[in-house]
Amino acid sequence: MTTLTATRRRPKRPQRPRRAKGGARRVAALARAELRLLVRNRTAMFTALALPIAMVGLLRMSGTGDDAAAGVGATMTAMMIGFVLLFVVYYNLVSAYVGRREELVLKRLRVGEASDAEILTGTALPSLILALVQTVLMTLGVAMTIGFDSPVNLLLVFVALVGGSIVFVLLAAASTAFTKNVETAQVSTLPVLMVCMPLSGMMFPLSQWPDAVADVARFLPLTPVVDLVNLGLSGVSVDGSVVDFAASFEAAMMPVAVLVAWIGVGVWAQRRWFRWEPRG
Repeated sequence: MTTLTATRRRPKRPQRPRRAKGGARRVAALARAELRLLVRNRTAMFTALALPIAMVGLLRMSGTGDDAAAGVGATMTAMMIGFVLLFVVYYNLVSAYVGRREELVLKRLRVGEASDAEILTGTALPSLILALVQTVLMTLGVAMTIGFDSPVNLLLVFVALVGGSIVFVLLAAASTAFTKNVETAQVSTLPVLMVCMPLSGMMFPLSQWPDAVADVARFLPLTPVVDLVNLGLSGVSVDGSVVDFAASFEAAMMPVAVLVAWIGVGVWAQRRWFRWEPRG
């Protein structure tokens, strides 16, 4: 009697298309379309082009370019990066996401090949590129008018820019849940703008606030960005002490942790509240 032993064969995994390369093409295509719409938006383009010019003009009037003013360069740069994240990234993207939602663009895109992350990224990419260009131009303006001391740790500045951009893209997506149309974006974005501007340290040091207010302000979404920029450019830590390159990594642990926590909150809020089509 012959016994046939059946050999178990692992089922073949169905072949999937290479999403990495295709995803990059889809994001680029969405970004090009969004860029054309951004260029046609006169208000957004005026804000985008006028902000660097106005900032550099103010610096030319206030900056003397001497050694006494050189220490102010890091503070001015942190302030400009804060304005760019709030207005160019956050405010513009709330308007963009809401506009595409009300026009049913997001709904049509979602039934295609693009994933949710690709749609959100493609829509955000032009604003992020514009924010980067503005940051570079305004930093050059600070360098030419006020000047810089030698940066302590530029890696922390990079972390601040990348982390801050991710946070405010996610907050923009979450804020669309409270924004009925493009016109009401001016109102729905006010809480984030009005809280972050005075309490993040971008306009004046948090030490000027009472201790209880300053302790709470350390956990706002823009505060770690400002702290990391100041730390990376001038070596000034959260407690006001001046540190060197090696010690800057330890001093950056708290701001980085707050930034990572806000990314987590932003991902949760986007998944929980973001709507892909108008309410019925």
